[in-house]
Amino acid sequence: MKLVAITLDCADPLVLAAFYQEATGLEPHPKSDADFASLNGEHGLCIGFQRVDDYRAPSWPDQIVPQQLHLCFAVEEGLDAAEARLLELGAGKPEHQPVGDKWRVLTDPAGHPFCIATS
Repeated sequence: MKLVAITLDCADPLVLAAFYQEATGLEPHPKSDADFASLNGEHGLCIGFQRVDDYRAPSWPDQIVPQQLHLCFAVEEGLDAAEARLLELGAGKPEHQPVGDKWRVLTDPAGHPFCIATS
């Protein structure tokens, strides 16, 4: 068995795919549309974004609306520089940061938490 895709629920797949494309440099799948968009990742792994009616963003760190999963990314430019770049692209930064000097928790435009850490 081989993992080939990770898919995130959201209200607007094209907007979320554009954020992650800018953040990661991954290429968009040519058949992406308003209901499902994806980015082609390394070794065939894709990140997908599917439209869900009445989407509710995860709440973090509380679990009123569970996060269900989060993505972790290694960054080479350092945490401060990566955080600044991602915030400029539209990420959010929750006030609660469990270990801010080793990794940072940010949220994508749809509210999904994700982590960045130095590689």
